Amino acid sequence: MSTDRTRPAGRHDRSRPGTVPQQRPRRPLRPHQWFAERLLAVLSGQRPVHWMLGHTIGEAYDQLAELAPDTPLRAGGRRPVVRACRSTQPATGVVEAFASIATGEQVRAMAFRLEQGPDLRWRCAAIDLGGERLPALR
Repeated sequence: MSTDRTRPAGRHDRSRPGTVPQQRPRRPLRPHQWFAERLLAVLSGQRPVHWMLGHTIGEAYDQLAELAPDTPLRAGGRRPVVRACRSTQPATGVVEAFASIATGEQVRAMAFRLEQGPDLRWRCAAIDLGGERLPALR
């Protein structure tokens, strides 16, 4: 019996009902992209500051603790998203990154520095948020 006869009329795909379509494996996030998402979660109030313990060094945790209570990356109840995240590597084991964060019509800038420790783990060493809020480009 042909499989064409077992499909409902008008159905042209070859998958069976109840089967899950194959998804392409997602590429793992690069360190600066991963940190951008985590920093956004803390600075928008979605996660507590202590969520970044062990992922920060130096004054970065203090900077987060000072910024987070004001939830500077939350606006009007909408969930913010990372629109773009770029990085540069000024030295071995150092990444300086910036991300644009969109919340509805607002776009904010976030810059941060990552340093790789002797254990090869990346940790955030500094955070800076852009000052003036700009309307999102469509």
